Amino acid sequence: MELRTLRYFVAVAEELHFGRAAVRLRMTQPPLSRAIKQLETHLGCVLLLRSPTGVALTPAGVLLHEEACALLAQADRIRERVAELAGPVTLTVGTLADSAEAFGTRLAAAYREHHPAARILIRESDLTDPTAGLRAGLVDVALTRAPFDDTGIATRTLRSERVGVVLRTDDLLAHRDGLRLADLAGRRWFRFPDGTDPVWHAYWTGSADSGRRRDGPVVRTARECLQSVLWNGTVGLMPLGHDLPEGLTVVPLTDMAPSRFVIAWRAADTGPLIRSFVRIAESVHHGIVPDRAG
Repeated sequence: MELRTLRYFVAVAEELHFGRAAVRLRMTQPPLSRAIKQLETHLGCVLLLRSPTGVALTPAGVLLHEEACALLAQADRIRERVAELAGPVTLTVGTLADSAEAFGTRLAAAYREHHPAARILIRESDLTDPTAGLRAGLVDVALTRAPFDDTGIATRTLRSERVGVVLRTDDLLAHRDGLRLADLAGRRWFRFPDGTDPVWHAYWTGSADSGRRRDGPVVRTARECLQSVLWNGTVGLMPLGHDLPEGLTVVPLTDMAPSRFVIAWRAADTGPLIRSFVRIAESVHHGIVPDRAG
């Protein structure tokens, strides 16, 4: 019986409604309902009487609620005492441009709840370092985008996003439903400074298959890339679904591999704060509240 499942049950028992409990837990209702059903199956008894207007506790449910509250309170006290004994700890998180914005607020809240004594430092990197400081040893864990040279680096994919080409709205190709890389032959592409990760550079300059070196302005940030397209008509790439300045549009690329939004950490470094960050980030991204004692 997991503490996380007990937290789910306590929320439902106190709200007497799956929908309100899901909101309280910051998750969707289907996985919550499945977790409670699995708990009832595990214990071999009915804990909740369900109705269209909500739920009611059975005698077994009342007893479990009392015991679960006591157990969870004890687990929280243990966690707090261990944290006090360990003293202040710091986790440095690297981010790459837009990498953390999509769900950073929820992730920060969840991590603070689990590790209130931890000091979190954020370091944002430009596009020249897709590991966001991880390879240089400047951060402990990174929220970034793949592909890049992942030698010695472990990653966990949170989501994959289709990629499109950014064009000026007055471009002849701007009103197509989709484009292929071959349609952009002869166009000037932005490029990254010398020394940038070659795997990353090849992907975002569309030269992974051709092997040709692109000739265009050097950029270091996503904003510089967009301004290069706006002012010079160069070709830029970006994941779909992001806001663009006026005068620019994005057309999906049909033959471009998706961009993977990932958590990354050094494979040899698997400390408890890093493991917890990875677990919490995955849980938050998928709408599941992680167990505080995990």
